[in-house]
Amino acid sequence: MVTTDVSLEQLERTARKLRRHIVKMLAIAGSGHPGGSLSAIDILTALFFGNVMRYNPRNPRWEDRDRFILSKGHAVPALYAVLAEAGFIPEEWLWQLRKIDTPMQGHPSVKDIPALEASTGSLGQGLSIGLGINLTAILDYNRYQLDGAIGEIMSIEPVVAKWEAFGWAVREIDGHDMKQILDALHWAKEPRQQPSIIVAHTVKGKGVSFMENNNEFHGKAPTQAELEQALAELAD
Repeated sequence: MVTTDVSLEQLERTARKLRRHIVKMLAIAGSGHPGGSLSAIDILTALFFGNVMRYNPRNPRWEDRDRFILSKGHAVPALYAVLAEAGFIPEEWLWQLRKIDTPMQGHPSVKDIPALEASTGSLGQGLSIGLGINLTAILDYNRYQLDGAIGEIMSIEPVVAKWEAFGWAVREIDGHDMKQILDALHWAKEPRQQPSIIVAHTVKGKGVSFMENNNEFHGKAPTQAELEQALAELAD
C-alpha cells in the first residue's frame, strides 16, 4: 500500500521509466498502441505513486481499495507498466505483451490478471462499469483517434460545457504537469453532491519526439531503430 511521501521529481522520473517500459514492450510484441499509452502515463503515475489511490499489491482484492478502470483498453501497456512498478505483476511479464497463452493480453482481461478491475476495450465503457462507485472520470484529451485528429473528423467541443451541462464538476489541467495532476486528483476527492471529471489536455505519444502528435503511432509498434532512439530520448 502506498503511504510514503514522494516528490514531483520522483514521480517524473518514474513516468520516464514507465515510458521506457511501454516502448520496449511494444517493440518486442511488434504491435500495440504507443500513442495513447504514452499520453496517459503521467496521470497513471500520479494515481498509483502520488499517494492518491489506496491499494495493496499483496491483497489485490482488498475491500477498501480504490478502483481504477481503464476505459480505453488499447492503452493497457501503460497500465501493465504501472502494475509491474507497483508490485502487482512481475516486470518480466511486460515482455510477454500480446503473446499467445500469456496473461498479457492486448486489452485488459480480469480472467488473466485478477489485479485488474475490469475487462475493457469499448471506449467509454468505464463510465458504465463505474456506476455505484464514488466516481471520478479522467479524460485523456490527446485530440486524436484512429483515423486522425478529432477536430478534422468530428469535433467533440465544447467538452467542458458539455460535462457541466450533464451535471459534473469539471477541472481542466495540463495532463503532463505532475503538480496540476496531483492537485486535480485531490480536488476530485473533495466532498460534493455531483461526480467529478478532470479534463487532462495531453499529447499523443508524449515523451518520444517522432511519436508526439503523429497518428501513425496510434496503433503501430516502434522498429528496433525507433526503439533505440526512443530509449535514448527517455533516458534519465
